[in-house]
Amino acid sequence: MKKHSARVAPLPSFNVSELNSPVPDGASRSSVIQCKPGGNCPSRHRGMTRQLSPLSVAEDSAAPILELQNRSPSGICRHSRVERQSRSGEEGTQTHTESSSQEAEGQTRCQSCTSTFLKLIWRFLIILSVSSSWVGTTQFVKITFETFDCPFFMTWFSTNWNIMIFPIYYSGHLATAQEKQSPIKKFRECSRIFGEDGLTLKLFLKRTAPFSILWTLTNYLYLLALKKLTATDVSALFCCNKAFVFLLSWIVLKDRFMGARIVAAIMAITGIVMMAYADGFQGDSIIGVAYAVGSASTSALYKVLFKMFLGSANFGEAAHFVSTLGFFNFIFISVTPIILYFTKVEYWYPFSAVPWGYLCGVAGLWLAFNILVNVGVVLTYPILISIGTVLSVPGNAAVDLVKHKMIFSVVRLGATIIICIGFLLMLLPEEWDEITLRFINSLKEKKSEDHADEITESSVHTRSRSRANGTVSIPLA
Repeated sequence: MKKHSARVAPLPSFNVSELNSPVPDGASRSSVIQCKPGGNCPSRHRGMTRQLSPLSVAEDSAAPILELQNRSPSGICRHSRVERQSRSGEEGTQTHTESSSQEAEGQTRCQSCTSTFLKLIWRFLIILSVSSSWVGTTQFVKITFETFDCPFFMTWFSTNWNIMIFPIYYSGHLATAQEKQSPIKKFRECSRIFGEDGLTLKLFLKRTAPFSILWTLTNYLYLLALKKLTATDVSALFCCNKAFVFLLSWIVLKDRFMGARIVAAIMAITGIVMMAYADGFQGDSIIGVAYAVGSASTSALYKVLFKMFLGSANFGEAAHFVSTLGFFNFIFISVTPIILYFTKVEYWYPFSAVPWGYLCGVAGLWLAFNILVNVGVVLTYPILISIGTVLSVPGNAAVDLVKHKMIFSVVRLGATIIICIGFLLMLLPEEWDEITLRFINSLKEKKSEDHADEITESSVHTRSRSRANGTVSIPLA
């Protein structure tokens, strides 16, 4: 009885012949246990008992459930298939992630390219608008002089339109700003350009009077120069104001000395002399050159004094200041055209003969130019405004050549080119020499890297060709 109780009873549901079934592809034969019929297989009994007993799963927490559930009827574990499925799933997920990341990168690149393209279009439109408004103003003045020879009245009438700049700015504020401000609050906020106390009567007379006089002189002398010279010559000579600004800033404001800008100033002076020499330093030519140079000088003095006393200003403060100049012009300078009228220096009669359409065209284009200059400095780079100003020279030349059939002499053409080159040299940044050296060094490094890559590729090509011929080339150290 004891021996009988010690025997292991055969399992009725266990068929030993199942173990002799062929091993499927991909399964290891070492994992298959073959037992002879009638032999005792303790490990086999334990494995099958572990498989069929529900407690074995609960006792061995380290065994994965998928391993027990995916055994074949022959007791063979299908690890490889599960691993292949999981790997294929991971590869699919990774491929999907890579494709989605590539799509996101493509969308980001498209958006960046679109934004860059829109910025370029916007800057190009700013330059074109500044140049076109200044060319239009100059040409309209020339046309108006044919029937109305009153330059100071034109200057006074056009300056009065500056009063509208601040209302236009406030309209833009109401259209774009999220937090709306009342006109009085916005006016007081922009009045800080005059000081912490805002715009007082004392500051109105002290700060506005000199700038208003310089503004009027600049425009009046510019119109007088247009009576003596062509629009191309006057616009080219007016570009010398950039050189005068540098010289005054260097002397008065102690700005940094730059050799390139000194060269540009010398070129501007050379162009002025050549322009005066074009007609032999006589007649209307020399007077027109003097008027144009005087206009450029007063414009430079205006800019330097503004930087000295008022510093930098945002668009709102600049709009407030220019409107204040227009208001001052309307109140205090209105007496000047009246005096000129009664002294018959600038006499017009009857009033119906005044070309109000041309006068309004000149004033409107001048107002647009002033707005574009202030808006462009805030929204884009100031260099773009300068480029738009210098492009007015070839613009006026094209109009003079096509419409007025002007023939430019070699001396005038050379003077214009020299002045424009000097103007462009003035646009160089202060650290242009350091930037140029870094750019040259980067080009040298890039060339050396490309040369090293070419040497490496040629050596690899030589080795592969020598191996194909049965020899190996060993480079010398």
